[in-house]
Amino acid sequence: MESLVKVHVNTGFRRLLYLVSPNETSFRTLEEVPDYLTEAIPFLLAMVLIETIVLVCQGKQTPRINDGVNSVACGLISLFHSLLFRGTELVGFMWMYNRYNIVTLPWDNPMTWVLCLLGVDLCYYFVHRYGHEMNIMWAWHQTHHSTEDYNLTAGFRQPAVHRYMMWVFYLPLALVMPPAIFQVHIQFNLIYQFMVHTEVIKSLGPLEWILSTPSHHRVHHGRNPYCIDKNYGGVFIIWDRLFGTFTAEREDEKVVYGLVHPLNSWDPLFAQFGHLQYMWKTFKQMDGLSNKLFVIWKGPGWGPGKPRLGLPEDIPQVKAPITKYDSGLPLWGNLYVIVHFGVILVGFIDLTQQSKVIPAIYTVYCILYIMLSLTAFGALYDHKNYGPLLEFGRCLLFLLVQQMLPVPLLLFSQILQWLHIASACFWGYMCIQQYSNSVKTKASQSVDSTPQTTSCERIRL
Repeated sequence: MESLVKVHVNTGFRRLLYLVSPNETSFRTLEEVPDYLTEAIPFLLAMVLIETIVLVCQGKQTPRINDGVNSVACGLISLFHSLLFRGTELVGFMWMYNRYNIVTLPWDNPMTWVLCLLGVDLCYYFVHRYGHEMNIMWAWHQTHHSTEDYNLTAGFRQPAVHRYMMWVFYLPLALVMPPAIFQVHIQFNLIYQFMVHTEVIKSLGPLEWILSTPSHHRVHHGRNPYCIDKNYGGVFIIWDRLFGTFTAEREDEKVVYGLVHPLNSWDPLFAQFGHLQYMWKTFKQMDGLSNKLFVIWKGPGWGPGKPRLGLPEDIPQVKAPITKYDSGLPLWGNLYVIVHFGVILVGFIDLTQQSKVIPAIYTVYCILYIMLSLTAFGALYDHKNYGPLLEFGRCLLFLLVQQMLPVPLLLFSQILQWLHIASACFWGYMCIQQYSNSVKTKASQSVDSTPQTTSCERIRL
């Protein structure tokens, strides 16, 4: 596997804060534009580690393993499309540019770079705003808001399908902007937003008037009534101040993070697509075609007789501290998930590098296997009865996938095979125990008065 760190350390950390110059990030063609997002991964992970150390030193809560794993799992799912459909996000922009471009600003002029920086962030403001104000877009964007913690791992929690709708909002830029400069800023706009997901930084002083800061974005992630639908800016907060959606963080009311109606699950697929189930149920129950369509196009809080965005009084009152959803595993269980999750991460990175040389069908097999793995980890954390069986099957499937691939995806394949053989034996034993206890429970006359624990609950013990 090629080295992840492909740029100088100083350059990598500067990029996280958008501290780059037009001279070093201006290109004539799209082919010359680096993959800044991939190059940022090791530095993003390093920042998570640094933030954790600072939180420990401050005596504050560190990232929860179950929540962190779930956030990164959602992020992995959001990247699957890039393995099969390269350049999808640029298709709309290039179509508009090739047909309706009025004038192309010079790619090597610093003013073009600055105008594109502002233009991309202004377009993102409306992408983000409609992601909250239109139910079908909220169905995807709510994934990012589903964590009840607020730390840098939340930046990894990205929606899988949102990008297939957001490209429309950037089309006006194609009238004048060079595609390569647009591709530079669309990446840096996202990278910068990762850094505002933290409680370590309280205030940035005068910069609070101009930039989207951790304080402003904490409000955006809050479910306190005063936080709802506020502070949409990606890099700059000036758009919110101009369009009336800005609210400052209050010192007298601590922000409570997460969805108004929490998911209470560690299943990353449910985090990605669960709101669609709710929309479909509401759609079927709604009377009249117009009302059914309003379920899709109006806000998530809308109902018959209500304004487009719903009524403020419908938002539940919350006050910190709250009881967070926190089902989990003991220390050894967390270590088990971390090791296997690490294997999945390394395998995904290898897959991104080898997907050009292996047949597409094998890439699909690997994607389906990764999805199964992430679902299995979520089931273990959620204490689902089918969790042990799912993990048992996943470990066996790993051995099959390794044999099917024409090119080994991972180093130390022999060690990993024995790891999964041992894991399969353990979870096979757990499944037998679970089945045995289930039979005994059904045969017991005191089943109602003496509830039995599930296999995953025994793991906690």
